Amino acid sequence: MPTSRALWWGGIVAAATGAVLCVLGWYGVSGERFAERQIPYLASCTVPGAALVVAGAVLLARVPTRRAAAGGAAREPAGADRPSSDAPPVRVPGGTLAHRPDCPLVAGKADAVPAGDAALDPCPVCEPEG
Repeated sequence: MPTSRALWWGGIVAAATGAVLCVLGWYGVSGERFAERQIPYLASCTVPGAALVVAGAVLLARVPTRRAAAGGAAREPAGADRPSSDAPPVRVPGGTLAHRPDCPLVAGKADAVPAGDAALDPCPVCEPEG
């Protein structure tokens, strides 16, 4: 089973179990008039139920979305989708980084100029070699 499915099902089960425990705790507390008789319901149902709801929410938040799986915010392995132009590096005026011409940080910018012999740091996105 893929990790994302395991996270999703684990989150659903944890959140649902927590919700049931919270309802049971509420039902037990609602039938007791004195606080000292309500504490066992809080300790055995409501507090663990709330913890399971939070744990389920955390697990569900870790499930990658379709957009992230398609390349939106997902972390790709090193070099998987890196620009690969072999043209000379470029820079933007006043910039401190050298970029490949097809780097997403400078692609389509009309003011990008050849880097030349300027002492520039390599872009961490496209990592130009020269």
